[in-house]
Amino acid sequence: MSTAQTPAPRPRTQRPRRYLMCRPAHFEVVYAINPWMDPDKPVDAALAVLQWERLRELYRDLGHTVDLIDPVPGLPDMVYAANGATVVDGRVLGARFRNAERFPEGAAYLDWFRSQGFPEVHDPEFVNEGEGDFLVTASFVLAGYGFRSDQRSHQEAEAFFGRPVISLELVDPRYYHLDTALAVLDGDEIMYHPEAFAPGSRALLETLFPEALKVSAEDAAVFGLNAVSDGLNVVLPEAAEGLAAELRARGFRPIGMDLSELLKGGGSVKCCTLEIRP
Repeated sequence: MSTAQTPAPRPRTQRPRRYLMCRPAHFEVVYAINPWMDPDKPVDAALAVLQWERLRELYRDLGHTVDLIDPVPGLPDMVYAANGATVVDGRVLGARFRNAERFPEGAAYLDWFRSQGFPEVHDPEFVNEGEGDFLVTASFVLAGYGFRSDQRSHQEAEAFFGRPVISLELVDPRYYHLDTALAVLDGDEIMYHPEAFAPGSRALLETLFPEALKVSAEDAAVFGLNAVSDGLNVVLPEAAEGLAAELRARGFRPIGMDLSELLKGGGSVKCCTLEIRP
């Protein structure tokens, strides 16, 4: 089970969100750029599409808006839309991928935002992998580094968004993006797996978020932190049963999803979901 000083449950408020997603029409695992990927492990492409469609329909059923970007042939990881950009106050910070296999995704997502008329779209100078490593709370932009994003991108994001950016060092290669080790629940309320972070970053999280939900190794290992919250509903991998119980105790409504095929590429609920914040 996860451990934390659990505050008393309080009423939760769902807030409508706008998400960008990409259908996994070209999804496959033909290279390995994270510990979850194994090109020798078969992928059921049809099942991956079905699981993704269920996630999209769930968001719509919950009252959220879902925009779609066209998948590009030859970019099998484009389904992980969270990596494509970070949007705060309607301002779009594009992504610049570290790995050559994913590099063209950055331009594809920037083109989409420009085509939709977003007035402020920034092509980044330094490597950042979108909401994979930038997570937005009410007061901060939490920014991961250590495996993918360049720490210099944190200063770039702070200057562009005009919000304080908190740098957090990741140390476990299984949790190579921040959104695999930490999730924003509501406002400045977060949950995270402490062992995924360097000691200094762990101490910083303790200081900034003393009531955060600390997630167990068991729930983190099934990608339980790769979750999406609308302030009430928390959509997360169905295998994170202990975490779901902890969320209920805090007044949230956890909704388990099976994205097992997409996990073979190193992603789950959050990875498939880019939030467009007005």
